[in-house]
Amino acid sequence: MKRCFLSLGLFCLSAFQVGAQDSPSQEKIAETRKSVEHGNALAQSNLGGCYEKNEVVEEDAVEDVKWYREAAEHGYAGAQYNLGWWYEHGTGVEKDAVEAVMWYRKSAEQGNARAQDRLGVCYNYGTGVAKDAVEAVKWLLKAAEQGYAHAQNYLGVCYQNGEGVPTDFTEAVKWYRKSAEQGYAHAQSNLGVCYETGTGVEKNPAEAVEWYRKAAEQGHAAAQNWLGVCYENGTGVEKDEVEAVMWYRISAERGNADAQNNLGACCANGTGVPENDVKAAKWYRKAAEQGHATAQYYLGLCYKNGTGVEKNLAAAYKWFNLAAASGDKDAAKCREETAKEMDPHTSSGSWNWVLASVVVVVGTLLFRRLVRTKSASSPALR
Repeated sequence: MKRCFLSLGLFCLSAFQVGAQDSPSQEKIAETRKSVEHGNALAQSNLGGCYEKNEVVEEDAVEDVKWYREAAEHGYAGAQYNLGWWYEHGTGVEKDAVEAVMWYRKSAEQGNARAQDRLGVCYNYGTGVAKDAVEAVKWLLKAAEQGYAHAQNYLGVCYQNGEGVPTDFTEAVKWYRKSAEQGYAHAQSNLGVCYETGTGVEKNPAEAVEWYRKAAEQGHAAAQNWLGVCYENGTGVEKDEVEAVMWYRISAERGNADAQNNLGACCANGTGVPENDVKAAKWYRKAAEQGHATAQYYLGLCYKNGTGVEKNLAAAYKWFNLAAASGDKDAAKCREETAKEMDPHTSSGSWNWVLASVVVVVGTLLFRRLVRTKSASSPALR
């Protein structure tokens, strides 16, 4: 069993940092417990952290909350933040967003950056408190000015979207950069989008690729997809379809719907990978099931024409209908054509059925277009 590193009879670690270099004696553990029982707030918070991380004692969420509460009631900001987190997520206590906000506020007012950040997020979403974008920015700014990377990125999103502050792309980029330079992947990805689109900064595709790469190498699925798009189109980097497919695949396997759609298109067109309609349909389906309208349209075409899957007009209609509901006009047309094909004895007559079939076949050949999606509007990630 791991042990906490002891120094001067106290657990010298934050509630989220456990040292495992040394194994303290039972005498030291007993000494620490005495310190806890005598009301030492830091020791109480750290003992709570040990319960949380299965250190010294077996994991016991209720016991964990007990020690955090003891420390929090003694005014220890770190424990107040931790107790707020437990209430927000309902671990060891009944979930209570209002109670969570109360403890976040107590901690935030003592200057705890994590609590300030979390309180800002609660105000932004209206979690446990009335939604208030201006108040959200107030607390996020406090955390961001202390160098808290998550808050810096979040604040950048607020400036980009005009939430709680006037829209200011330059200010958004400033905060994205501060966060990105600390290695925060969401901010790196957001900064990449800004450089690629020229939002708040001079357009620079090569710089965009570098930020996408930094985020992608940390496993950021959206950035991995965007990096794939850059490689496929030769945007900011030498065109390399094989490299593009590699990044699409990595992102797709992490569940990114845009990447799944793009990988499906590559398989359908033989872009960077041997043409394979079965695999194309597979990836379109994964994206379509996540509500990706373009993939739903393509999957509808697959079922309409029996490409990579067994022909099934009912399934084709279903996917066209879903895509059309998202505003895809091509899908709406195909939905109507499919409906006629399913019932060739409509008032329009069998000639319409024949014409519709020809249109769909020709349309399929023309519509294997090399459109790659990043996201509906490349939204900033919080």
